[in-house]
Amino acid sequence: MSQRIYLSPPHMGGDELTFVQEAFATNWLSSVGPNLNAFEAEMEAYLGRPCVALGSGTAAIHLGLRLLGVGPGDEVVAPSLTFAATINPAVYQGATPVFVDSERTSWNLDPELLAELLAARAKTGKMPKAVVVVHLFGQTADMRRLREVCGRHDVPIFEDAAEALGADYEGTKAGALAPLAALSFNGNKIITTTGGGMLVAESRAAVEKVRFWSTQARDPGIAYEHSELGYNYRMSNVLAGIGRGQLQVLDERVAARRRIAFRYRERFATLGLEGLELMPQAPWGKHTNWLSVFTVDEAALGCSRDAIIDALGKQDIEARPVWKPMHLQKLYGSCAMIGGAVAEDLFARGVCLPSGSSLTDDEQDRVVDTIARIARERGRA
Repeated sequence: MSQRIYLSPPHMGGDELTFVQEAFATNWLSSVGPNLNAFEAEMEAYLGRPCVALGSGTAAIHLGLRLLGVGPGDEVVAPSLTFAATINPAVYQGATPVFVDSERTSWNLDPELLAELLAARAKTGKMPKAVVVVHLFGQTADMRRLREVCGRHDVPIFEDAAEALGADYEGTKAGALAPLAALSFNGNKIITTTGGGMLVAESRAAVEKVRFWSTQARDPGIAYEHSELGYNYRMSNVLAGIGRGQLQVLDERVAARRRIAFRYRERFATLGLEGLELMPQAPWGKHTNWLSVFTVDEAALGCSRDAIIDALGKQDIEARPVWKPMHLQKLYGSCAMIGGAVAEDLFARGVCLPSGSSLTDDEQDRVVDTIARIARERGRA
């Protein structure tokens, strides 16, 4: 039996265990320690901005929105085509989500629809408290245009770079494209701490405030005194050691993911499989292709997206649809939605294929050959 092929498994680089062993040897096993300090410093050197390591990317978004003053009665705008963790923290703060459709060039938040929304809100005299911009599947949004639109109305942007560490926009790295940003190191990301995230900020004061909140907001002094609400959101020193080893190989992991995506495209073309189109590579920066995402034209290929996922599953190969848009979710179905046709189409036809940086050519060929077989079989039916 062939081994299961996962969508995006962790891929260790070699030094992770050394840093973890140091944490055990020195007994730094809590949410303080040398690895934690070093991981933040090394990420700051990479992005050029101060960072604070947290237990998840969701925690980073939550505390970032709190920094922006998001609270009950506020609106927070986000793309509909994203994972729920993008917008759930706004609800933690008591805010109301407003969703905006994607554009075709990058599949990210449509600046023109956002401009229409903000212009309409300006007429009411009540603007959204923040716009959360997502870099979907490793590709940055059109930040120049989005900054223009939000700047016109003085609405702050929060950058959800959870899927895009290693990407860039016009030469600036994802995670350093807005005053505040969130990173994720979940087990399926390009680099991982097994679970964790970071809040990145222009302001060191903002990072220090989040550090304070993330450790239960304990006031200075010997007593356990609290004057603000805090959270148990800090990353552990052990997991930070994994992150340090992973950050060393980030560029290699990005190069591997990009090679895998383009090799899928080349193999499909060589086999004459029409109707499979790789997610666009927007002209403004480097797409990491965190996941190799294709749209399926059923008429041209001879089979549907769901048939592909089913056929791969029967061969013990993991594949998934693209994110289900938030406005189609039971949880958020009553929220305001601007547009929707693009997100709905991408959800209906988009498939995420195995994309891990450790994927071998033979494993990738198993994926391609399975898709070719089901397309031939369905095409003859």
